[in-house]
Amino acid sequence: MRGKTGITISEDARKRATASLRRFFAESMDEEIGDLKARLLLDYVLREIGPTIHNQAIADARAFFEERAADLDATCYRDEFPSWTKGERPER
Repeated sequence: MRGKTGITISEDARKRATASLRRFFAESMDEEIGDLKARLLLDYVLREIGPTIHNQAIADARAFFEERAADLDATCYRDEFPSWTKGERPER
């Protein structure tokens, strides 16, 4: 993962994203764009903006797991030797 440049997506996701960009331009910008322009825009977004989204997702996941890990003691702790009440000592 280290040193990896850009964000890659599957060919199926690329096709769907390209279609989504074409539809967005048609409906929101009143402009028709072809597959080439949509793919070039997608490549730009993945290269330039993708890492920011990726880094935020990693930060969110890390915060989620750190929050859960901090609660491990409270959630998972079990009293040891539960048969003995406090103050009593087992016989030797």
